[in-house]
Amino acid sequence: MDLHAFRFSYPFTLNIHRCNYNYNPPSLCTLRSLSTNPRFKVEAGGKKKEVLDEAAFEAERLALDAEARRAAAEAADPKAWKWIIRKRIWDTMEARNFANNPRPVHHRIPNFVGASVAAQKMRELDVFQVAQCVKVNPDSPQKQVRFLTLSDGKKLLTPQPRLRTGFFSVLESNMVSLGAINEACTSVGVAKYGRAIGLDEKIKVDLIVIGSVAVDPTTGARLGKGEGFAELEYGMLRYMGAIDDSTPIVTSGSFGSFPAFATSLSHSFKLHDCQLVDDIPVEKLLIHDVPVDIICTPTQVIFTNTSIPKPQGIYWDKLSPEKLGQIRILRELKKRIEQETGQKLPTGPSEKLPPTAKRSRRG
Repeated sequence: MDLHAFRFSYPFTLNIHRCNYNYNPPSLCTLRSLSTNPRFKVEAGGKKKEVLDEAAFEAERLALDAEARRAAAEAADPKAWKWIIRKRIWDTMEARNFANNPRPVHHRIPNFVGASVAAQKMRELDVFQVAQCVKVNPDSPQKQVRFLTLSDGKKLLTPQPRLRTGFFSVLESNMVSLGAINEACTSVGVAKYGRAIGLDEKIKVDLIVIGSVAVDPTTGARLGKGEGFAELEYGMLRYMGAIDDSTPIVTSGSFGSFPAFATSLSHSFKLHDCQLVDDIPVEKLLIHDVPVDIICTPTQVIFTNTSIPKPQGIYWDKLSPEKLGQIRILRELKKRIEQETGQKLPTGPSEKLPPTAKRSRRG
């Protein structure tokens, strides 16, 4: 068949679902009858004449183009699907002004509107009330959780930001005055009032509070901001014997935008409960990804009953040289294990580390 002499005739439409689309347009796409997808019907000269609806055609083309690009990105990077979800959440929160400072929320655990209310709901949980030592992430939306932990006379374990200068710091209410508790909950206050601990510290953690960008309430699958520190902190606590599979993991966020959850949302929070998702594929999660047991929002508490296995420690074969070079405590741990076992630990594939949040203040 002479393709150059081929003449398109209506009715037809282009079906590019099956095209080999890898950023470059295909040379020829399969034609599909419009009988199953009519988009022409305009009266002309007293007779019905079918003409191409260019706007509908262009909308479909752009949608399929975006789908093809996402597929190509995922084929090149197995973790690309996570960034698609993160960006969607970050973009939505920025566009709709659903977050407090620090802004923009991109590459952060978002400081969602209503964080203090969600923290109060967490405080009412039985697992929080009976906990003597609570590990809380250092991000802004969990500051009130850190405050309540100290205010209730509990031991607060918090990692130093990005583990840059050390490992964990421990704070207890008797280490700070009542008027200084608010300051002690900040990263500067932790360094000022806290006691730094090392890998040999004998400590039992009763509850882990972890920040999230997105969570699936039906599975407990969680996405953080993509730097992997929560997973590394969890793995090191497992190595220390401070936690085990039974240690509850709680997250707080502005979750619950799907219709199934809408009935339990108050009107004031309904629009910005946007961090709950239903498109985290459990089968694509990595062995070190940490699931959550409980989700606290400004309007509800969700028990996920997750069946996703919790990480058992540090998976050295997944840890890139770049990440290892970024964290001194990990290098110390690796050296210790190699000396104790007499065997060299594996190293994961090289990676380009994700960008960190940009600092700017916006209302």
